[in-house]
Amino acid sequence: MAKSLNKYGILYCHMVEPRMNTSQEATHLSLAPMRKAFRGTFIVAGGYTQEDGNIALSENRADLVAYGRLFLANPDLPKRFELDAPLNKYNRSTFYTPDPVIGYTDYLFLETTI
Repeated sequence: MAKSLNKYGILYCHMVEPRMNTSQEATHLSLAPMRKAFRGTFIVAGGYTQEDGNIALSENRADLVAYGRLFLANPDLPKRFELDAPLNKYNRSTFYTPDPVIGYTDYLFLETTI
C-alpha cells in the first residue's frame, strides 16, 4: 500500500503505530516496511514520548512525529520539550465530549504552572 502511494505523488504518509504489541520497541519497528516503501515525508504517531520521538527521528524511522494526546493536554508542548518541563496529564474521559466542552481549551500553559 505505501509503495503504491508513490505513483500518485502523495506528499506525506501519516501512520499510527499499532497498540496490540506489549513491546514498545517491537511496536515502533512495525512501520519500518512502510517507511522503506514510501518516498515522501513519513509521519508517525501513537503513544510516542519525547524520547521515543527523538529516537525515531535519529534512527530515520520517521521524518516527523505527531503527538496527539500530549499536544492536546500541553498546548505549549514544543516549549515543554525544549525546557524538559513536566507535562500535563491528559484526561481521556474528556475526549470527544460535546457538553460540557472541557479538556480541549482548559489545559494550563507552562507559564501558569511554574
